Amino acid sequence: MKKIVVVGGGAGGLELVTRLSKTLGKRKLAEVILVDRSRTHVWKPLLHEVAAGVINKASDGVDYRMHAAQHQYQFQLGNMSYIDRDNQSIYLDPLYDEDGLEILPERTVEYDYLVMAIGSITNDFGTLGVSEHCYCLDSLI
Repeated sequence: MKKIVVVGGGAGGLELVTRLSKTLGKRKLAEVILVDRSRTHVWKPLLHEVAAGVINKASDGVDYRMHAAQHQYQFQLGNMSYIDRDNQSIYLDPLYDEDGLEILPERTVEYDYLVMAIGSITNDFGTLGVSEHCYCLDSLI
């Protein structure tokens, strides 16, 4: 069985793993794995409403583990640090808790197909005054 790894659980990555698991995963034609450094997906077009206090940030996220269980793909929490193309594997950084204790060591995830769906962040292109006067809505943090 082929292993498809998607790095990045934004709108594109989440839609892709959902469709792949529906078309290939449920029929055992491929193992589908989503890797993301966050536990939840937040729909970026709603971030302005979170900032304005119109909606609650906790109520409008999609928990990746729950979504993975519902759609029969695997979820790996972690930040990808390296791609080893020769061995078709990616490396995930260790995970630490709030106190700095390691809860998961560095891990390796092998793949047959790798999709990089890491999304984007705001770029002010060096425009004077933007960094001092603009609030960028890239995440809930």
